[in-house]
Amino acid sequence: MSDSPDDPKIEPRNLAEPLRRAIGDRYLTYALSTIMHRALPDVRDGLKPVHRRILYVMSRLRLSPTGGFLKSAKISGDTMGDFHPHGDSAIYDAMARLAQDFNVRYPLVDGQGNFGNIDGDNPAASRYTEARMTVAAEALLQGLDENAVDFRDNYDGRLEEPIVLPAAFPNLLANGSSGIAVGMATNIPPHNITELCDACIHLAKAENSERVRDDTLIEFVKGPDFPTGGTIVEPADAIAEAYRTGRGGFRVRAKWEVEDLGRGQWQIVVTEIPYQVQKSRLIEKIAETIQTKKVPILGDIRDESAEDIRIVLEPRSRNVEPEVLMNMLYRNSDLESRFSLNMNVLIDGVTPKVASLKEVLRAFMAHRQDVLLRRSQFRLDKIDHRLEVLEGFITAFLNLDRVIDIIRYDDEPKAALMREDWSKDHKRASSEKDYKTPAPGEGELSEVQVDAILNMRLRSLRRLEELELRNEFDELTKERADLEDLLENDSRQWKTIADQLRDVKKTFGDARRSDFAEAVEIEDVPLEAMIDREPITVVCSKMGWIRGMTGHIDLTRELKFKDGDAPRFTFHAETTDRLLVFGSNGRFYTLSASNLPGGRGMGEPLRLIVDLPNEAEIVALFIHRPGEKLLVASSAGDGFVVAEDEIVAQTRAGKQALNVKGDVRALACRAIDGDHVATIGQNRKMLVFPLAELPEMSRGKGVRLQKFKDGGLSDVRTFQMADGLTWLDPAGRTRTVTELEEWQGARAAAGRMAPRGFPQDNTFT
Repeated sequence: MSDSPDDPKIEPRNLAEPLRRAIGDRYLTYALSTIMHRALPDVRDGLKPVHRRILYVMSRLRLSPTGGFLKSAKISGDTMGDFHPHGDSAIYDAMARLAQDFNVRYPLVDGQGNFGNIDGDNPAASRYTEARMTVAAEALLQGLDENAVDFRDNYDGRLEEPIVLPAAFPNLLANGSSGIAVGMATNIPPHNITELCDACIHLAKAENSERVRDDTLIEFVKGPDFPTGGTIVEPADAIAEAYRTGRGGFRVRAKWEVEDLGRGQWQIVVTEIPYQVQKSRLIEKIAETIQTKKVPILGDIRDESAEDIRIVLEPRSRNVEPEVLMNMLYRNSDLESRFSLNMNVLIDGVTPKVASLKEVLRAFMAHRQDVLLRRSQFRLDKIDHRLEVLEGFITAFLNLDRVIDIIRYDDEPKAALMREDWSKDHKRASSEKDYKTPAPGEGELSEVQVDAILNMRLRSLRRLEELELRNEFDELTKERADLEDLLENDSRQWKTIADQLRDVKKTFGDARRSDFAEAVEIEDVPLEAMIDREPITVVCSKMGWIRGMTGHIDLTRELKFKDGDAPRFTFHAETTDRLLVFGSNGRFYTLSASNLPGGRGMGEPLRLIVDLPNEAEIVALFIHRPGEKLLVASSAGDGFVVAEDEIVAQTRAGKQALNVKGDVRALACRAIDGDHVATIGQNRKMLVFPLAELPEMSRGKGVRLQKFKDGGLSDVRTFQMADGLTWLDPAGRTRTVTELEEWQGARAAAGRMAPRGFPQDNTFT
């Protein structure tokens, strides 16, 4: 019995094949479909299949720029039913994007109704909006009815659709494109059509475009031209390299100006925002930076936009420079964004390739040449057909009596007219004198000519009509010779293409919206330089409520707290100070003294100002001293020395310094003041060792300070050995011990029992 797949007893669907090959074949089919028919644009017309089909359907519905509008639901429905068998919402979204002047540099759809806005609002449903083509869309379709491009069957074979549009201008670069395929993506920014036409005209003049250098084209196409404007701050050499390789990126900043409000007051007004940045989301993020103090010199933001962008930024202090404020906002918001360039396109409609600017423009120019040749050949064929008809008409006029006799008396006039030899001399009845010039249609008439003669109206049998036919024949003969010369002459072809591009430039050309500037990085001015220096008293309770009271008050003064709460940290500071908070989770948090809540109330919970977890306690709160060092230790008896400059945090989340796990918690944070370290354990054993034995780290678990059989560390401090070790006895008196040989030892030793009179709470203070 045969096992061949061709055996009629075996059903093909029951044939077995390796799973790896089956999945691979199917995935490859899916990947190719996504790449060719969904995600990547064609370099020739710059469109994906869905956009091309939408415009073709609109042309079939005769939605010209000067005509009426039609419901978007009808357009998307016809597109889906006839050419694009996908979801109607996806088709409508694609059509709506072509109508958004903040997304498309030269819109291809003229929308009537709500088609979305720069705030990020979605378009209205397709049943509420109407659309028609723009003049730019008509330019892409120009020549479609003149055999300019090939057609193919639609998905069910009922209709035909164009494989590519004739495209009178380089739409791929003019409007840009973006998409994600399988294993590849594309992202192309919009450009200025005037610059693109100038570059293409230069290629047309060169004729052999391979000799044109990339740098020459970059002199014409200086960079992207975004519909929302903005300022491109990417260096010129980086832009040139991106266009040479087809990969790169462009930094874009918002445009802004300073408005003088008088009396030394001013505000910043943003008039243009980066491309594809939603205005509402941008304002939300900037407002968030105000709340989180990421940009402490920004006081407020307002959106006063109408049809134009107008975002008002108010500084917290007039002492700050506008450039400094904007520089901070560039780093902390979408007022500066980066648009990535990945010129991955279908070069011939089939092959994906990351192309350079030169390759993209050359492919477009080759397409324009092909369109020109096809349209010229189509016109030539039309002229040949018309000349053939005119020859028959002129022959009929020269032999009008004979033609009338045949039509009048012959049973089959068509066959008789075709059999007749018109080279013989027939008497003319319609003219007073014979033409000396022989008729162009000497000999027999063709079927086309005979059909035209038989369909001729009687009122055309007059002298004037004959003269018009001869004039038309002469003009068409001259045009035919011109077209034949065009089809054979490359130089004339490129000259014609250049003239067409000049017309496009004249019709659609406009000034650039995005300009160029150098990205001047301005160093941030220290916050202290922008804040008026004033004395305050920092008060933090045991429950973590913090406030900043105006002036340096008496630290022994009784203050009000919530029921069940009591003071814990109280010290003098200034508004220019930065405060450091050390939590039991081992993280340091940074506060600005000027941003503390006022002292009229009870303050605010510290956990609302920084991201201190609820389960973490406040271990220490103190003024940051640049250049100083701290000793941090955990309840397990591990610790190290850390520089204060290393633990200053820029965010609410703080910065991790001491790593703790499980039940271990950060216990102490002491300023380094001396050359020795004293530790006391929960077992009341004390150890003294040199500070030099502790390592300096920025983050970690640390090293063992003291060894414990049971329990853990109770307290730690540094001191000057020459001055002795001091502590407060139970009576509140300061005791100093200078003879410490009994407790001195190496780091990580067990130590000895604390001296008599040492506090029962096992702390040095």
